[in-house]
Amino acid sequence: MKRSLVLIPIALAGLAAQGQTPKPAFEVASIKPAIPLGPLGMRFDISGGPGTRDPGLYRCQNCSLYLIVTAAYDIKLPAKFSGPDWLQNVRFDISAKLPDGATKEAFHLMLQNLLAERFKLAVHREKKEMPVYELTVAKNGPKFKESVPKDAPQDDASPGKLKTDGEGYPVLAPGMTMAMLPGHARLRSENQTMEWFADMLSHQVGGPIIDATGLKGKYDFVLSWVLEERSAARGGMPDAASEPTGPTLLSAIQSQLGLKLDAKKGLVEVLVVDHIEKVPTEN
Repeated sequence: MKRSLVLIPIALAGLAAQGQTPKPAFEVASIKPAIPLGPLGMRFDISGGPGTRDPGLYRCQNCSLYLIVTAAYDIKLPAKFSGPDWLQNVRFDISAKLPDGATKEAFHLMLQNLLAERFKLAVHREKKEMPVYELTVAKNGPKFKESVPKDAPQDDASPGKLKTDGEGYPVLAPGMTMAMLPGHARLRSENQTMEWFADMLSHQVGGPIIDATGLKGKYDFVLSWVLEERSAARGGMPDAASEPTGPTLLSAIQSQLGLKLDAKKGLVEVLVVDHIEKVPTEN
């Protein structure tokens, strides 16, 4: 019995070692402090990576550490992130070569591992209560159907100036998801989930949206709404004289899609930075 007790953990350790897989990593990655841009210091440029015309080379020029970390963990709303304020002010130029065929999921893991290795980044996730919107199905909804297979849209190589329809809403070019013009906005879902839609809406309402529709498929629909113009002379209140006529975002969601947004408090998963260095290790 004593002999078996000694041998079993050794054998398991050997199997674990054999089963280990290397962490996703860039083939080559360079991180350098960004050159100060003076009055243009907030401008940044991101290009390349999976899903772009240059999938094998990712560049992030003059990017804050906040932007890099939130990109690595696919955090799109500030409310879903908690970290030191200085992350907004420390900027770097990153250039990284990806393996052939790398997916977006693998790219995120590569960026996470790069941050852990070079900046000693450590994070955890936790639930926090905060004001949220809940997306649900309205009484007579939904007013759209699941997607059906169709040819992929062709990219418009030269989109040019946005056109408008007879009501002033932007006409979305092939492959375009959303567009805004003074006073009017339009969003198109093509084979997308309700989780995706809730994420898109979060950027418009400025806070987290919880998908409580129970709809699990992928859907096609178009949502059009007017944007409220706010006049400084009237203390930031909507200026009735300049307001375009049409549904607001909340009313359009209900009248056009058969869904609704209700404000309440809820638990939202937040990425919390436990540790990160201001200066990366050398390339």
